[in-house]
Parts: sequence; C-alpha cells; structure tokens
Amino acid sequence: MPQPNRESPVMSGFAKLPSPPYYVVCFSSVRTEVSNGYDDMAEAMVTLASQQPGFLGVESARDATGFGITNSYWSDEDSIRAWKKVVDHLAAQNQGRAEWYSRYEVRVAKVERSYSFAKG
Repeated sequence: MPQPNRESPVMSGFAKLPSPPYYVVCFSSVRTEVSNGYDDMAEAMVTLASQQPGFLGVESARDATGFGITNSYWSDEDSIRAWKKVVDHLAAQNQGRAEWYSRYEVRVAKVERSYSFAKG
C-alpha cells in the first residue's frame, strides 16, 4: 500500500508520490471574484487533508482567468470517501458553492502507472 507524504502539504510544485497504484481526485473549478477567506480556507483544507489516513499529496494551479485544477492523491477509495465526510471539509464545500466557485467538476480515477521527465 502506498505510504503518505508527511512533508509540508503546501500546494506548490509536484507532489512526491509513491509508485502506483493510487487514486487521484481531480477538482477543476472556476472562481468567482469573491475572495472572502478563500486562501486561508484552501490552506486549511490542504493541512486537514494531509492529516487524513490515506492522503498521499496534492498539486494545485490556477490561471489568471480563475480556472484552476487541484489534484489530491490517495492510497485507496475508502480514504477518499472518508475525506468527503469530514465536517470541516463539508463546511468548506458549502462555502465554496455559496461564494467562491461559479462552477466545478470532480473526477476520481485510479492511477495505474506514471512517468516523469526532469531536465538536468
């Protein structure tokens, strides 16, 4: 079973992930112009997710138009289901629908293989 990455959960750069298989939750979203605590909540959710069983890492990016993608990585589907039920996460989802997002889509997939390239 993949082991979690317990380093800083900051959403910057590539997540350090184990060899597959593992799962990815792809959260694609379009932000509204409302910022009212968004950055603090996003950071709090990454920190909280990193404390959950089965969490492996996270990667996130957003462009100037407000379109963003956050991929969170998990060891198994049960861990994803449990994260979806965490009370603080549910509250953040509700606030996101009410204030921060004009649209979002969530996709869950099993990662069977991965490969990479790095210059240098």
